[in-house]
Amino acid sequence: MVTHDTDHICWGGANHHHHCRHALAVRGVGVCYHRVQALREVSFEIVCGHTLALMGANGAGKSTLLNVLAGLLTPEQGQVLWNGRPLHDTRREIAYMPQRSEVDWAFPMTVRELVEMGRYPSVGMWRRPKAHDEEIVQKALASLQLEPLQHRQISELSGGQQQRAFLARALAQEAHILLLDEPFTGLDVPGAESLAELLRSLAHEGRLVIASYHDVANAPRLFDKVLLLKQEVLAFGSAAEVLTPENLNRAFGQKI
Repeated sequence: MVTHDTDHICWGGANHHHHCRHALAVRGVGVCYHRVQALREVSFEIVCGHTLALMGANGAGKSTLLNVLAGLLTPEQGQVLWNGRPLHDTRREIAYMPQRSEVDWAFPMTVRELVEMGRYPSVGMWRRPKAHDEEIVQKALASLQLEPLQHRQISELSGGQQQRAFLARALAQEAHILLLDEPFTGLDVPGAESLAELLRSLAHEGRLVIASYHDVANAPRLFDKVLLLKQEVLAFGSAAEVLTPENLNRAFGQKI
């Protein structure tokens, strides 16, 4: 379903439907690691309904910025606002999906159990989920075509299925912002195409999808917005506006 720019859709019933432009505002964010500047005065603003690629050379600050947005890292300078409120007040509305290499896929957990974890922020880890929670989990599984796999161990999934399972957990959380760290790494061509279509669909439903990404050639096909980083923002806008030879030369130090 494609929505208008001013519509925002999530799953929690009538109370969770908002007809406004939900905005993520990053203002003057700076981060240092052992006196080395990882991010410097990073500022941009984007509303739901978009797919945003964070691009730049290795060490440009892409993962650092994702960690700041996920609330895993507190910046030394600046702030991050979601709908005008500090990020730490709205953590439940943000879902972070790490790189697949960082996940212990051998952990004994089924697909359904992974997706049910998305309800923990709402119901708590030790409370029994209500019928409403079970309905949301089932809808998330169905939306990502995981119902036939819901009782399978996560270690038995393909790379593309693993990515879909984590996205289903984010949907069950009713997250408005989806943060993904290099989600296409290690996927075969069909898996990458399926994931790209899924991310576009989630954005069309009114979510904001932000992912670190490195493939300059395919970025315009997969993302409608690009933030080019080199510790600071080199360019921000549509892929056509950002991925110019001049900007790429500034970002990577050579023409690509």
